[in-house]
Amino acid sequence: MIQLTTRQARQFLLLKHGLLGEYKFSGKLGVMEFVRQVGCIQYDPIDVCGKNAELVLQSRIQGFTKKMLDEILYQDRLLIDYPDKNLAIIPVEDWPYFERYREAARQHAKRYPEMEALTEQARTHIHNQGALSSDELQMDGGFSWQSAIHWSSGNNASRSVLEQMYSTGELIIHHKKGTRKYYDFSEKYIPPNLLHAPEPFEDELEHHKWRVLRRIGAVGLLWNRASDAWLNIWGLKAGQRNEVFRQLLNEDRIIAVTVEQMKDKLYCRKEDLPLIEVVLQNPAPKMRCELIAPLDNLLWDRKLINKLFGFDYTWEIYTPAIKRKFGYYVLPILYGESFIGRAEIMAERKAGRLVVKNIWYEDGIEPTEQIRTALNKCVQYFAIFNGCETISQ
Repeated sequence: MIQLTTRQARQFLLLKHGLLGEYKFSGKLGVMEFVRQVGCIQYDPIDVCGKNAELVLQSRIQGFTKKMLDEILYQDRLLIDYPDKNLAIIPVEDWPYFERYREAARQHAKRYPEMEALTEQARTHIHNQGALSSDELQMDGGFSWQSAIHWSSGNNASRSVLEQMYSTGELIIHHKKGTRKYYDFSEKYIPPNLLHAPEPFEDELEHHKWRVLRRIGAVGLLWNRASDAWLNIWGLKAGQRNEVFRQLLNEDRIIAVTVEQMKDKLYCRKEDLPLIEVVLQNPAPKMRCELIAPLDNLLWDRKLINKLFGFDYTWEIYTPAIKRKFGYYVLPILYGESFIGRAEIMAERKAGRLVVKNIWYEDGIEPTEQIRTALNKCVQYFAIFNGCETISQ
């Protein structure tokens, strides 16, 4: 059992994520190092001032550009779009660990006999034309379909068949243009030793242990209770989760952590013990200001963030405008070891202008000259990240 103060728990999380002190990650190598550490970053297509995955990386990776992620995904093929915690981006070497979900999709397709004829049509189109989107795949008629593992359903035959083939692993996302996805055959881009690898864990419990370890690593500290951090792990109900934690503790693969004034124990991965040792020395890292993504790994368990940081964050994008406390697309502001507020920012790319629509400081936060200087520097970098030459506040 390890005992931490609240400040030490905060420092551990922020240092692990590369959000405190000097930059821990840099360039394309830094992107890969970070994504491998966290397992996945959540993808969302909405682009007000950068898509969620881009926002996650810009806050951590020194010198990050949007082009960098696009190259790693669609030229280097070291990362791949694949459902993990909902829509996500994962390292391509993790492909085999999700084989059970692709097999479930193959079995699910048998419920729709008409799908096979549509699938054969799609194969022919892609063989003849290369990567294509559903808009370029013309199929007659409607087709009522519900995906086994993917994110949509409906009666658009072209979209349904492409997403089904994606779900089974026959297709991958070749590239994206805005929100439009273009598909091509997986075998052209995924190395055979990964593409045809068997399911690593035949036993569901072992698979759950792998995924829970991965999610703990994605956040840094997690508790054994219901949480959005466990989203999209099939079959992981409270009983299964309790057994997973029991076995991981017995196997010395996770470490229990108590934090002052917190009832629930938290858990970290054993390999993070060296970082625990660092924060036990109560370091005083350099202060840094960053804008944090709405679906950032650090925020996956917002109740935990509220407990540790005293910061209550809700992404209000789907909240009716009249009921919003803040704004449509609002980013938390991290300064040093604290969330000091939130900002609503919009990139007007045609005008080359970044618009800071509003900044709300947390109660008790006085925007000192030091804070304003750090935030201005952060916003200037954010403008460059968004390709904007001017800033309007």
